[in-house]
Amino acid sequence: MAAESGGRDVYFEFTAIGRTVKVSTIDSATGLEVSALGPASASQADLQRLALQKLKAQLGRRLR
Repeated sequence: MAAESGGRDVYFEFTAIGRTVKVSTIDSATGLEVSALGPASASQADLQRLALQKLKAQLGRRLR
């Protein structure tokens, strides 16, 4: 799944691991990848939002 964030393409991959879902998120411009874990009962939109926030935080740290 791909989305746009601030003019950049961001890719998401969802992997179910038992009762948990791992969301891997990649920023196409930098190649930076982060992962987040959440319960399988959470909505895909919530998990995607969590992973995107984590990616934005990592990108912010890289710019310092």
